[in-house]
Amino acid sequence: MAFPVRLVAVVAVLVSAGAGAEGYELGAAQQRAEAVLGRMTQAEKLSLVRGGLGAPWGGRPKPQGSVGSAGYVAGIPRLGIPALQETDAELGIANPGNIRPGDTATAMPSDLALASTWDLGIARRQGAAVGAEARAKGFNVLLGGAVNLIRDPRGGRDFEYFSEDPLLAGLMAGAAIDGVQSRHVLSTIKHFALNDQETDRVALDARIDRAAARESDLLAFEIGIEQGRPGAVMCAYNEVNGVYSCENDWLLDRVLKADWRYPGFVMSDWGAVHSTIRSAVAGLDQESGDELDTQNFFESLGRSVAEGKVPQTRLDDMARRILTSIFTHGLAEEVASDPADSASSEESALAIEREGAVLLKNEGLLPLPTNVRRLLVVGAHADRGVPSGGGSSQVVPRGGIAFSERVGRNRAMIFDPSSPLDAIRRQFPHALVDYDDGRFPGRAANAARWADAVILFADQWRTEGIDAPSLSLPGGQDTLMETVARANPHSVVVLETGGPVLMPWLDETAAVVEAWYPGQKGGEAIAEFLSGAVNPSGRLPLTFPRSEAQLPHPTIQGDPTGAPIGPVGRGGHYDRTFVAQYGEGAEVGYKWYFERGEQPLFPFGFGLSYTTFGLRSLSASADGARVTVRATVWNSGARAGVATPEFYVSGPAGANIPLRLAGWSRVDLAPGKERDVSASVDPRLLATFDEGARRWRIRGGDYRITAGFDVERREAATAVHLDGAELPP
Repeated sequence: MAFPVRLVAVVAVLVSAGAGAEGYELGAAQQRAEAVLGRMTQAEKLSLVRGGLGAPWGGRPKPQGSVGSAGYVAGIPRLGIPALQETDAELGIANPGNIRPGDTATAMPSDLALASTWDLGIARRQGAAVGAEARAKGFNVLLGGAVNLIRDPRGGRDFEYFSEDPLLAGLMAGAAIDGVQSRHVLSTIKHFALNDQETDRVALDARIDRAAARESDLLAFEIGIEQGRPGAVMCAYNEVNGVYSCENDWLLDRVLKADWRYPGFVMSDWGAVHSTIRSAVAGLDQESGDELDTQNFFESLGRSVAEGKVPQTRLDDMARRILTSIFTHGLAEEVASDPADSASSEESALAIEREGAVLLKNEGLLPLPTNVRRLLVVGAHADRGVPSGGGSSQVVPRGGIAFSERVGRNRAMIFDPSSPLDAIRRQFPHALVDYDDGRFPGRAANAARWADAVILFADQWRTEGIDAPSLSLPGGQDTLMETVARANPHSVVVLETGGPVLMPWLDETAAVVEAWYPGQKGGEAIAEFLSGAVNPSGRLPLTFPRSEAQLPHPTIQGDPTGAPIGPVGRGGHYDRTFVAQYGEGAEVGYKWYFERGEQPLFPFGFGLSYTTFGLRSLSASADGARVTVRATVWNSGARAGVATPEFYVSGPAGANIPLRLAGWSRVDLAPGKERDVSASVDPRLLATFDEGARRWRIRGGDYRITAGFDVERREAATAVHLDGAELPP
């Protein structure tokens, strides 16, 4: 069922002394967990904190009872505790190594495409669709909820993440998690914390001021946990300020469990455990993929408890937290699992790409006229399908892999079976649509001269484990774009990328579309976008730089050629630890550019439409620490479209709040129509964090509220006065 586009007012959570566990309404689940815990033997408690691979490994067969995927935790049948069947990931249900022969799933667009919708409703819909498929395949834990901030636009996993902004990232991830768990599937939120690059990720020590972390990466997690209430938090590979994430007392015990009152459990990433006593005492509750760890948490935990090195109460707390999440999310219940509705899932994938593709440039070329006579489609295997990102989130798409292109040694870029060429031909049935593979720019340019318009496809592969070496398009595609666009100025470039790219050919082209990794129905959505059957509404969730010199780190920190890129394995070791200095602190993304007066290629929040919008009557009011902003938005163009006015806040002198996204609204407007919109500002966005006092502090004074349609085009301004205040963490 297609969801209608509605006004979405972003209402953030006010932190109060009653936030945290109480907000989960866990009373019954906690009581049930306590009752079961009282009946468990020590061996059963220990079995609950042990997670292994759910697939064959090192000559060992798949665990008996495992559906077959990333992870498996044996159940306790006598107590009604089900096995935990764990699968990757939020972009669809993975089938690593074809462990479930012939099993396919709906390949969703990337999280960057989802985030570009700025639509919490469609994020919940995506989560519900993936959760339903997981449940139908026998899985009850989804290893999704990747809410890490995009600190480096070259990040290998940026396509799995949502944004450079903590509010947008947290709200979108939380909505997707909520959708997953509505299907009685427990979702994680990951990777806690500062897993912001893949280079050296298992040897990396992320150094950052703690208060800055609270205002950036950790705030995204905090909001995501509040909104999605995930059953588990997955700790990351890297160290944070000198301590591995999965044995980091400050992260797990102080921030997550004490300050945020998180009632669920902490599971490790696969291969991220390096100790027993340190991890257990710091707050790790469950080991995952124990075959990959340098030290087996489970094997020595029982002995450590018996010797008094780990308190019995800590083991009991581990089991209690796991049981509470199992009962809270209905994993122990006999819930009828409807057959997966593949048509509905594919419609969800189509809807995300329709709303998530971003129109970056348009000099009157788009939408292409219905009477166009001859089109040329060029490059990126557009005759076969659309690309997807690699790694643990890789999905074997329904309908099978359309095309596989080798990338380096032992890696391949997978194309989902949604041919843009075929879809364009269907959208323009009266046009002659030719195709050139783009291998020879001169040949493509000669063909382009005879076309009424040229549609140039460009791709860029991203994958877990490796960051992009640069922001340039690989494989000589920049030369192809420039050569063809010069031959025919009526050229539109469609980018199918895992993040921002540089565009040295931008001035030569008439239009540019960022389609991201568009998923199972990407070809159809792109064709509708080009024809005008869909009016663009996507907005960038991150900044596109003009050059890598503008970045906080012009060169990726670390050694991409010599460091381990994944779990080292039993008995392995690291011969070095690499320190990554995040001196930019909380000034991530657009905040970095704003503070330095830098002009990016395309700013955060940017996106064009086939209509135009205006904004007026901005106002703000305060009730204590609660601020509400209001404005009127109208459609000044000739066709219906979606407007997304964005609200930003900056603090009074000395408050150290230069510019922050404070909220947004999303409204569908007919031509000439207007709508009053509003958003409630999360008080944490008006505050700075005092790490010594473990409090958010709002400085008294006049706060500037601005509004517009991207971070640079803020055409309205007002002010609101706030008294000084403190908020608990």
